[in-house]
Amino acid sequence: MKIEFTIPGPPQGKARPRVVRMKNGASVSYTPDKTVQYEELVRLRFMSAATGQRFPDDTALRMTIISGFPIAKSKSKKLQAAMLSGAIRPTKKPDSDNIVKIICDALNGFAYKDDAQVAEIVLSKKYVAGVGETFVRIEYAR
Repeated sequence: MKIEFTIPGPPQGKARPRVVRMKNGASVSYTPDKTVQYEELVRLRFMSAATGQRFPDDTALRMTIISGFPIAKSKSKKLQAAMLSGAIRPTKKPDSDNIVKIICDALNGFAYKDDAQVAEIVLSKKYVAGVGETFVRIEYAR
């Protein structure tokens, strides 16, 4: 089984939990709204592509993620061409590990029981025309 889907918009990474001190001195941590919303978008795109399928609980999985970053309009035509050809690759945030983390965490309980099942991850960052997108493929590990 193989499930592929695309998440529209620029790639996002998992943000750190925020901690707030209450008036009584207690600390409360919460996940930032932007992270919660992106995780929900990942789940919606997965569920649309999976049509009710889910990977069995005892299987090792391979995840391929291709993060397409938008090119700033202020870049020269020559630089844009180099970025689109892959001669220049994104080295900016979000970090690769945070991109993987937000997608894996969002799919816990939906694509698989736990992201510990993901035994192999391939991530690529590149520039794309438009607003950006992230492609995700989940399949059995070989």
